[in-house]
Amino acid sequence: MAQTPKKPVIDLMDRTFAFAVRVTRCCRTLTKDPVNRILGTQLLRAATSVGAMVEEARAGESRKDFISKNAIALKEARETNYWLRLVAASDPKLANRLQDLIQESKEIRDILGAVVRTARRNSSKQ
Repeated sequence: MAQTPKKPVIDLMDRTFAFAVRVTRCCRTLTKDPVNRILGTQLLRAATSVGAMVEEARAGESRKDFISKNAIALKEARETNYWLRLVAASDPKLANRLQDLIQESKEIRDILGAVVRTARRNSSKQ
């Protein structure tokens, strides 16, 4: 039986950075429509915050700081997913184009959720 090819394992910092770049490029195309421009600004802020907080967490001064920064990154990832879904739902011309970004935002959100849960569980054992 043939194996399903697995996605390559990518460092979370690299993945969130690449995601922010993709969202930034997408937001550049949203400036023509006044509503999309506003939604794009919200999306851009949230999406770029995810990677920034992951970077900050990596340099956390303590386990508590690490958990806090990753929890903020998780909140930003959830918000990013919301804005992506809103843009896609409110502008059908963009819906197909945004599906990959929506999926990536879900995967990043799920990874960050697991990081936060694991870190909290491990810190309560100490």
